[in-house]
Amino acid sequence: MGRGNVVTATASAATGVWGRAEQQDFRSRVRGCLLGGALGDALGAAVEFSSLADIRAEHGPEGVTDFLPAYGRRGRVTDDTQMTLFTVDGLIRAQVRRDTGAWHPPTDIHAAYRRWYATQRDWGPDERRKDAGWLAREEWLYAQRAPGRACLTGLADETMGTLDSPKNPDSKGCGAVMRSAPFGLLVGWEPQLVFQLAIECAAQTHGHPTGYLSAGAFALIVHGLARGDALDGAVQRALAHLATRPGHEETTDALRYALGAVRQGLPTPERVASLGEGWTGDEALAIGLYCALVAEDVHHGLLLAVNHGGDSDSTAAVCGNILGTLHGETALPPAWLAELEGRGTILELADDFAMEMTQGPALHGPAASAPAWLARYPRS
Repeated sequence: MGRGNVVTATASAATGVWGRAEQQDFRSRVRGCLLGGALGDALGAAVEFSSLADIRAEHGPEGVTDFLPAYGRRGRVTDDTQMTLFTVDGLIRAQVRRDTGAWHPPTDIHAAYRRWYATQRDWGPDERRKDAGWLAREEWLYAQRAPGRACLTGLADETMGTLDSPKNPDSKGCGAVMRSAPFGLLVGWEPQLVFQLAIECAAQTHGHPTGYLSAGAFALIVHGLARGDALDGAVQRALAHLATRPGHEETTDALRYALGAVRQGLPTPERVASLGEGWTGDEALAIGLYCALVAEDVHHGLLLAVNHGGDSDSTAAVCGNILGTLHGETALPPAWLAELEGRGTILELADDFAMEMTQGPALHGPAASAPAWLARYPRS
């Protein structure tokens, strides 16, 4: 979407009237965001806990250059992609449930994360639960892929964390930022509302300001890109919103370090390492952002985001979300897409999200709704 189309597209999103070209462009960005994040996640899955020296010793001086076997085969994703998909599911369910007069998206996102939590506890889908929706019936999602402790403990009971009473108030791990790109795809929302929703939902598991503000900043960056902004401009807007929030300093500094690193010379793994290891939300965001800023293309950016000693799958997932939103699905490396676990599910969900955001009134309303859509995304 060119810069000149942004105002038109934003107005269209708000009024529910989208042109065909706008719908196609938006769908490409949604697909790019979700598939790009999953590609980065899968590339880093095998080396998530390895040092750079160990990566080079095992895979050569260039480090990781392709998918490696992880969790039984190449191309498998981790909890980063699992939780991102349930974020999307929750956002669609919130839109559908709005017809009933109930409108509190954090509650719907929390319910979606609780459905993810069930995939980490149960052997497989419970067919008796008709309100679970189609995503929770995808058997391949019932696999533990090194889920973060804060995500598990934050969702272990039905009590929802809030900004006033967050879960895990000392946790600033990257488990919130790595799942928050979909909030940025709400292109019809004003930036401050996207930011607020992202941080409220992050506080359901990560209660430290750095844990939830990094998630909000990431959502705002994706939001700017989805609306057609340049990446640098999207980062500047995120910095402006961060400045209004107490406890923003670590996240603000991390973004500024990422911008500063771009001017320090050619990108190297050592320069990536100067931004941290990615275990905390601010560091994961900084590394993913830096790699996206200096990327020659998606292939180059993702490999740069993987080859460092730290949380390689999360940093590369963040980078992939950014580059996929910026360039759309056709910029993603096809050979990697062909091997990606769950590609069909990810595409189906991406297209459902795009359809809901652009044509929701044709799918459901207070008076009449498509039964198949309510079966996929129940209102309960």
